[in-house]
Amino acid sequence: MTAYIIRRLLFMIPTIFGIMLVSFVVVQFAPGGPVEQVIAKLSGTGAGALSRVSGSSSGDFTARGLAGGAQSGINSRYRGAQGLDPAFIKSLKKQFGFDKPAYERFFIMLWDYLRFDFGKSYFRDVSVIELIKERLPVSISLGIWMTLLSYLISIPLGIRKAVRDGSHFDVWTSSVIIVGYAIPGFLFAILLIVLFAGGSFWQIFPLRGLTSEGWSQFPWWEKILDYFWHLTLPIISMGLSAFATMTLLTKNCFLDELRKQYVLTARAKGCSERRVLYGHIFRNAMLLVIAGFPSAFVSAFFAGSLLIETIFSLNGLGLLSFESVLNRDYPVVFANIYIFALIGLVVTLISDLTYTLIDPRIDFETREV
Repeated sequence: MTAYIIRRLLFMIPTIFGIMLVSFVVVQFAPGGPVEQVIAKLSGTGAGALSRVSGSSSGDFTARGLAGGAQSGINSRYRGAQGLDPAFIKSLKKQFGFDKPAYERFFIMLWDYLRFDFGKSYFRDVSVIELIKERLPVSISLGIWMTLLSYLISIPLGIRKAVRDGSHFDVWTSSVIIVGYAIPGFLFAILLIVLFAGGSFWQIFPLRGLTSEGWSQFPWWEKILDYFWHLTLPIISMGLSAFATMTLLTKNCFLDELRKQYVLTARAKGCSERRVLYGHIFRNAMLLVIAGFPSAFVSAFFAGSLLIETIFSLNGLGLLSFESVLNRDYPVVFANIYIFALIGLVVTLISDLTYTLIDPRIDFETREV
């Protein structure tokens, strides 16, 4: 097992390198880079990056290095239709690091990222690691609780549906699950706000934020209650489709195993139904369910949480990544890609190792990476 873990860890190096290389190359062809964003803002020809996310709490959105005279000097350098002074544009490119060749910038970025040095944001007067630390609690809360809740509900329900396949219980729960899967998460989030967050009916749950004002002064038990009070609607909205998918996947996996010969043999030997289900079927049926854990966990951090974070005014990594892409804040964009890729690879390794806990017959020592 140790040799397999070492091989997987070493395999992460070229994988991360490939992900960052592809992302870096794609960004080079993206129009409207940070230099163009700043020029558009300073020359008054466009809204630019600096005004799109003015509601953020992460500091002033002024281009890094432009403070202390750039704005006042822009009037003397601007010559109507001729645009900005080329010397000023050249200095601007140097401040953003675009005076170096692309390959040199790429390898400098990789060396810094190996040391978890993500630099400073282009448009926020704060380091990237501070931005991520500020947004990380929201994403961790949404990702972990949504994943745990969907698994804790879906697996027992899926097993129950498989055992009672074709019964009234199976039919009506399947109807509810299909309807839930068909409703987009963001649309369900809006419905919950209208119903329970002061929209048109009841004011039961808060509309924004992860905690209430003055949360740090609450007693510990009230902190926990307040935290989950704020998380209730976002978690329900995010977990709706994941809950439906995981339930049906669990049911189908158990149905496949229930029809196999070893189940009939176990029953013929006099094993109880509980022993058959959890002693023989469970470890085989759950392998496919566990295989889907990494994608479900990582998507909860970004893709699944982006709209939910926007609707419920939660400043998480999903919203931060989206804002950074819009604003061409490349240090934040690449740092998020690096962190998401690293989390995905580590969670995938943990998922593979979990196989051995469920089915000890799996031997990774003889398996190629």
